[in-house]
Amino acid sequence: MKIAVLPGDGIGPEIVAQAVKVLNALNLDIEMTEAPIGGAGYEAACDPLPAATLQLAKDADAVLLGAVGDWKYDQLERHLRPERGLLRIRKELNLFANLRPALLYPELAGASTLKPEVVSGLDIMIVRELTGDIYFGQPRGISTLPNGEREGVNTMRYCESEIRRIGRVAFDIAMKRRQDGQKAKVCSVDKANVLEATELWRQVMIELSAEYPEVELSHMYVDNAAMQLIRAPKQFDVMVTGNIFGDILSDEASMLTGSIGMLPSASLDENNKGMYEPSHGSAPDIAGKDIANPLATILSAAMMLRYTFNDEANALKIENAVKKALAQGYRTADILTEGCKQVGCNAMGDAVVAALN
Repeated sequence: MKIAVLPGDGIGPEIVAQAVKVLNALNLDIEMTEAPIGGAGYEAACDPLPAATLQLAKDADAVLLGAVGDWKYDQLERHLRPERGLLRIRKELNLFANLRPALLYPELAGASTLKPEVVSGLDIMIVRELTGDIYFGQPRGISTLPNGEREGVNTMRYCESEIRRIGRVAFDIAMKRRQDGQKAKVCSVDKANVLEATELWRQVMIELSAEYPEVELSHMYVDNAAMQLIRAPKQFDVMVTGNIFGDILSDEASMLTGSIGMLPSASLDENNKGMYEPSHGSAPDIAGKDIANPLATILSAAMMLRYTFNDEANALKIENAVKKALAQGYRTADILTEGCKQVGCNAMGDAVVAALN
């Protein structure tokens, strides 16, 4: 198994080091090679996605990513900023399906900002289309009108094949998540009452659902979905939506779990080659202080074993080790509650390794 390890910026190197530590503890036949991306890529090669990093990622079976971005790069030309490297690698690897599970561990019910009875037992999978929509649509840019006024333009667009492709991922996942006697459920989130691109989205989802009679398909406008995630989040099983709506809703869902530091993610191509990363950002304000939460990155490594390497046994080992570390009372600052033991990033990684063994 060849893994491209891209620590990135801010807390990226710290949290990735813990995931690598956990993978090494499994004694698997893994070859891990590190390369820069984001601001680190700019520093190394004046490019947020250096050619050598992209080639390493293409040659690897999977990519383990930390996070990109730092305020000190905000004044660079747009194409040189760290975030452009992240968008480019997703596009270059055709990573169209982003999976973000929002799972609340029982030990963290008190860490959520919502009442425990609202979030206890929460288990949602958000499936986000990742390579289309307003983030990639053309035309885009900032121009000056004839009257001298500046205008910013972005284009929201989806073609039928893109919608059908991500929809199929969501329906297949819903089928696999179905428990005995339970109906598999997919909620498609759009804004079909206003946006034609998402009107087509809804039409295609309805057509696709005919191929999955075992799955109950529902629809929800994105503004209502944002409200329902706070009001009654356990009504959802699998949510599928476009790039920009998924970006926002998955970050909202992460706070239901107690901290965005608990939310892993997988970005997959059509053959389940994937890039695995925590859903949070680079948090440059706490970089180098050994206080970041590495659990989302460690859980992303578990997703990598499950989805790319089809190694369910070792994926479960990692997830159970995280559960055990939490049950033993270990907490980073973002999920700390009364009566628990506060530890740093490195110590939390050690706790998971100890639980693994």
